[in-house]
Amino acid sequence: MATIAPARTETARAPGASAAARAFLRRELLLAWRRRNDALFPVLYAIIVAALFPFALGPEPQLLARISGGVLLVTVLLAMLPTLESMFRGDLEDGSLEQMLLAPQPLALLALARIVGYWLTTTLPLIVVAPLLALLLHLPLDVLPVLLSALLLATPLLALLGAVLAALTAGTRRSAILLALMLLPLAVPVVIFAAGAVAAAQSGLPHSAPLLWLAAALVLALVLAPLACAAALRIAIES
Repeated sequence: MATIAPARTETARAPGASAAARAFLRRELLLAWRRRNDALFPVLYAIIVAALFPFALGPEPQLLARISGGVLLVTVLLAMLPTLESMFRGDLEDGSLEQMLLAPQPLALLALARIVGYWLTTTLPLIVVAPLLALLLHLPLDVLPVLLSALLLATPLLALLGAVLAALTAGTRRSAILLALMLLPLAVPVVIFAAGAVAAAQSGLPHSAPLLWLAAALVLALVLAPLACAAALRIAIES
């Protein structure tokens, strides 16, 4: 008598947290590549703003070199503001945010992947063109590594802070103005420490202390900002 073997049922396993974060980041990079013309807007904005300063203040190299660090940091901050507002708005409008909430992976990890994707596609090109803008403003070449170090620490910190505020204002009207009003007070200490490091390097003084403070703040933000961002996104969905 023939016996029928029981059918094997395979249960689909949810991908691990790291694999899901990599897939989410890959998706963000692919979408950014398809909209690569939009990613050029912050770079063009920074170039235009930095190029206007020599015309407004005059071509004196000493004056431009003295203010170049602060000008570049403020320019990068202002170039980031228009893009921060739309970080989670598209997900809220097309329903992707609800799927992120229903995913078996932690929402904070997916939010962190979104922030990393935003920094890679929007802010990293600004850092790439920063040496060209620094030469345009007559920043000394020996100070350029300090400027790049300050940007590499300050811009992820600003992106993390901006992501929390973007999640809080995702479902509100005129969120761009509201986000700018809330982010600018938080960005002032970041700009002060970053510009202080550049100014200290220009004066021949020790500049490691401001960079270490920025690094400590970045580590703290990497731990707390994704959790706060996930809580803010849940509030945006419920409202």
